[in-house]
Amino acid sequence: MSDVAMTTAAEPDGAPRIAVLDIMRGIAILGILFMNINDMGASLYASFDDIRHLGWSATDQAAWWLREVLANGTARCLLEMLFGAGMVILTDRAADNASGWAIMGRYYVRNLILFAFGLVHVFLLLWPGDILHTYGIAALVAFLFRRLRPRWLIVIGLSLSMLMLTLGGYFGYYQVLQTRAEVAAIAAKQAAGKAISAADKKALASDAKAKQERAKAKAKSKADVAAEDAARSGSGTFRTWAAMQWHVFLELQSQFIEILFVWEASSVMLIGAALYKLGILQGHRSRTFYVWLTAIGYLVGVTLRIAGGFAMTAPPGSGPHFAPVAYEVARLAMTLGHIGLINLLVATATGQALLRPFVAAGRTALTIYIAQTMICLWVLYPPFMLALYGKMTWGPLMVTAFVINALLLIGANLWVKRYDIAPVEWAWRSLIEGRALPWRKRPRAVTTPDAAGNPALA
Repeated sequence: MSDVAMTTAAEPDGAPRIAVLDIMRGIAILGILFMNINDMGASLYASFDDIRHLGWSATDQAAWWLREVLANGTARCLLEMLFGAGMVILTDRAADNASGWAIMGRYYVRNLILFAFGLVHVFLLLWPGDILHTYGIAALVAFLFRRLRPRWLIVIGLSLSMLMLTLGGYFGYYQVLQTRAEVAAIAAKQAAGKAISAADKKALASDAKAKQERAKAKAKSKADVAAEDAARSGSGTFRTWAAMQWHVFLELQSQFIEILFVWEASSVMLIGAALYKLGILQGHRSRTFYVWLTAIGYLVGVTLRIAGGFAMTAPPGSGPHFAPVAYEVARLAMTLGHIGLINLLVATATGQALLRPFVAAGRTALTIYIAQTMICLWVLYPPFMLALYGKMTWGPLMVTAFVINALLLIGANLWVKRYDIAPVEWAWRSLIEGRALPWRKRPRAVTTPDAAGNPALA
């Protein structure tokens, strides 16, 4: 990368910026909307049910497949890795002037404030899919491992991620196949007129109970989708909409799903911290390295994503499928492929020209994230204003996300030409600093030659 062409200015609080990390952050935060807009513009509960609830025309299928293969989970994964890199940058920078306990206290305050911002996002701006509160907690966990060597960060991060794969593989795949085979064997015994044992009877009773639970869960899912549609559609009100958004969030919390989100985020933050320490994120490896990283990442990721996509679109009851169990492997692989490709692109003049606008998006990522919520939840899809909830299928939803992101990208570039920091970032960092940070661009010193031809300040 050309350091002159792609350098990003420091923030008002003195925090340094690394252009390629800003590019990745900008791409990731814009990519988040492609994953969120279906939950904002249609039933969030439907995301846990049948994806065809949002429409399944040829255009919808094409849009869904592009989203599934390229973006599903990878924007979030890249943000988590960058969060880990930011942890290293911030704590290393602070280590020159503060003790370990002071660094810990400052970093914890920083992320507790971010956690509070997340709660505002959930309960006041009414977005139950918020990631800020999750990252605020996950960062507190990841911080405890920050001084480990890269290989140990990778080992711990991958071990935590693979534990999710192992548990999902056993309970979500192997155990289901094992039970199905056992029930089939008992049925064969009964068909042959053979007596079945007490253990066999217990297994049949357990299987019958499991089927009842699955049927009950399916019925509840359909009822939840119907209730959400009624509360958030044009026939609903602000009160029904707000109550439903709070209900969705609190119900997910009651199922302890937040533990899984924090687990996922903290493990990937450790991997991101390691990749930064190894110079991989910021482009310090060779071109050959990034070619291999891109090729292997996409080969593994795309293969698993396509397999997972076919599993998700298979007829109900045709499972279990192993591909969804391998979701975390696919997510990590695709994200590494994206990292490799971005670093390959920024090493060329054409790539720099293509990616330079995303630097501004990276510098204003938190503001863009909140702006996505305000545009979608408070203008396009609430029961008031445009009231477009439930009126868009997959294709139009993805096009809408693209248009919103294009406008936000233009806005971010216009903003950074005049200001040093974006509004939500300014509020967050001002609270961290305990003072109002400057946000307008300061006049820059200009050098002009003096009479002797030496440079001098104008």
